Amino acid sequence: MEHTLEIKNLHVTVEDQQILKGVDLTIKSGEIHAIMGPNGSGKSTLCYALMGHPNYEITDGTVTFDGVDVLELDPDKRAHLGMFLGFQYPREVPGVTFGNFMRHSVNAINKANDAESKPIPPGVFYKTMQEGVEGVKMDKSFIARALNDGFSGGEKKRAEIVQMRVMKPKIAMLDEIDSGLDIDALKIVAKAIQDAHEEQGMGVLLITHYQRILDYMTPHFIHIMVNGKIVKSGDRELAGILEKEGYEQFIPAKV
Repeated sequence: MEHTLEIKNLHVTVEDQQILKGVDLTIKSGEIHAIMGPNGSGKSTLCYALMGHPNYEITDGTVTFDGVDVLELDPDKRAHLGMFLGFQYPREVPGVTFGNFMRHSVNAINKANDAESKPIPPGVFYKTMQEGVEGVKMDKSFIARALNDGFSGGEKKRAEIVQMRVMKPKIAMLDEIDSGLDIDALKIVAKAIQDAHEEQGMGVLLITHYQRILDYMTPHFIHIMVNGKIVKSGDRELAGILEKEGYEQFIPAKV
């Protein structure tokens, strides 16, 4: 079954400042979309607004997921629909183990979509988590550690990808998941995203500053965001142009 996230004329304000100024974008399962752009262009704002962060006020526009009005739903309900956000700066959660956090999350999603669903026992779920961490070359000891507590920057990013793979969302939004990664970790994360996309038919919205992660993935669409709007869309060749020439040509000249 194909799933569709449709964004029309989205305007978003943060602390009384207009950040998004009319974003139109449609993401379908089986597609990888990368949004690139200079700092302050609104890329991360788009992800947070789509997932329902309370500090991001929608002032105009619509967002639907398989025809459901997403903007009327709390963040957990959006997750139940199949939306996922991987953070640029994952928060530490002392006292809650990675494994328990994931098991309760998956059980909640299953219950929301099937009232008769039975909770997955810890022993059974451990095997799922073990496969998840092994897929990003993390030691299985991380499953019993507090979520992100004491994790390095690269380990936090890998943990976000484990969450994505285990939760199996229909659409995954990844906010600069490549920032702070060395080349080896970047290759591992990129491959895990690409594999999940291919195995699960997952749609991906990837926010990134640099082309380098796209060297290890196969994006279908590249979008350039400047000053709160998507100003140019194309295929992966557009990322190569940006790498060589920068964003200057897409930034309107000041009068």
